[in-house]
Amino acid sequence: SVAPTTLRPKVLALIDEQARRARSGGRGRIFAKLNALVDAEVIRALYRASQAGVAIELLVRGPCSLRPRLPGVSDNIRVRSLLGRFLEHERVFAFGADGEEELFLSSADWMPRNLDRRVELLFPIKSELVRRQVLEECIWPLLDDDCGAYEMDADGNYRRPSTPDGGPRPDAQE
Repeated sequence: SVAPTTLRPKVLALIDEQARRARSGGRGRIFAKLNALVDAEVIRALYRASQAGVAIELLVRGPCSLRPRLPGVSDNIRVRSLLGRFLEHERVFAFGADGEEELFLSSADWMPRNLDRRVELLFPIKSELVRRQVLEECIWPLLDDDCGAYEMDADGNYRRPSTPDGGPRPDAQE
């Protein structure tokens, strides 16, 4: 999918498909790693998906206008930000339950300028070898509850989660 023509509709369709799955009793799931999430239409779609029961895990390095854990609005959304030694710039997306998720890479953040005014790409990962590498190196380490990321509260403030045993945190960048 290419912005400014087909990228926005594709992103919204992928989110809506997960909401449909959840409403029909399936397991809807969304993982997104990107640098910014400020597009109002995408945020509303994510809120609707959360209300339908979709588990949404967002790793947003920079600005994020979505508020997680708002009762009745975004109960199923978790937002974290990982700031470490390396400036991670990839945009990685997974739509669907574990093992059957569709994986995508993109050049676009979920911002109006990226979705509407630039030439940006979103493409699926078809190679099983690349798929496994993206899961093992870009997604699974970040799903660890203790990866060292800061977690956003419903009020928009970030906090550093404590480790259960007080020991060192796993480092997703390592």
